[in-house]
Amino acid sequence: MTSGPGTPTLDQLRVFLTVVDVGSFAGAARKLHRATSVVSYSIANLEMQLGVSLFDRKKTRKPQLTDAGRTVLAEARTIYNGIDGLRAKVRGLLQGLEAEVHLVLDVMLPRGRIVDALRAFREEFPTVSLHLHIEALGAVTQRVLDRSATLGVSGPLTNSISGIERIGLGSVVLVPVAAPEHPLARPGPHPPGAGRGHIQLVLTDRSQLTGDQQFAVVGTRTWQLADLGAKHMLLCEGIGWGNMPIDMVRDDLASGRLVHLDLPDCPGGDYTFDIIYRADTPPGPAASWLIERFKSQASETG
Repeated sequence: MTSGPGTPTLDQLRVFLTVVDVGSFAGAARKLHRATSVVSYSIANLEMQLGVSLFDRKKTRKPQLTDAGRTVLAEARTIYNGIDGLRAKVRGLLQGLEAEVHLVLDVMLPRGRIVDALRAFREEFPTVSLHLHIEALGAVTQRVLDRSATLGVSGPLTNSISGIERIGLGSVVLVPVAAPEHPLARPGPHPPGAGRGHIQLVLTDRSQLTGDQQFAVVGTRTWQLADLGAKHMLLCEGIGWGNMPIDMVRDDLASGRLVHLDLPDCPGGDYTFDIIYRADTPPGPAASWLIERFKSQASETG
């Protein structure tokens, strides 16, 4: 019965990767500040540990990877990069950097702002894991309250909530829209109350904070939807009318797929945002950086 391969050391993997990257044993020795004989000995020990030949030394003077060597190379890089990642995470922890950030965003927050902040965050904090949640209305604040998110970008709440710190973050414009074939889409202003006679598509809230509240609802016939994407789809299909963030429907309005409605009792308006976090859990360095990024977006758009 043959025994399985042994366990290589990190130093052996480092030597192996250096030989591959540099292209020679002598070059690897210079880079590692070791004798060439020591590098050759390390590779020989690694081959003995694994039970395979990593380099073909017969066909050429320059070491060429064998088929087994190419397979081992991929795994060796994964292992060594993982160690580098572990060291970076621990270094960040020692410096007070969070290991992870749980972020919850209001569904109305424009896509461009989200992409900008998260792309820059990835570059600035490559070792911090990000957990992203998208919610509507009071569900954003609910996640921060129950500690499933450390930081949130929330829409407007009519009541202040104890224990939550809020920082103003600008707004997005909501506009009433419908498909061009909808009765409300005909040209000219409508009389007050015209929207009440047609189905209004309304975004609902899964939290207990604002589940019983209505925002810009004038219709007596409403369909309640938990997903903004579903609301957008139904509007484009001519099923009802409703308010939508201008950033999400700008292309639809330009192409004529949706029409901006002239409703005197429902003209749309600003939907304001706040950065929120628990007062007893102040943000760490990475979360604080996100706050500043979102604030700078607000000042640029304002």
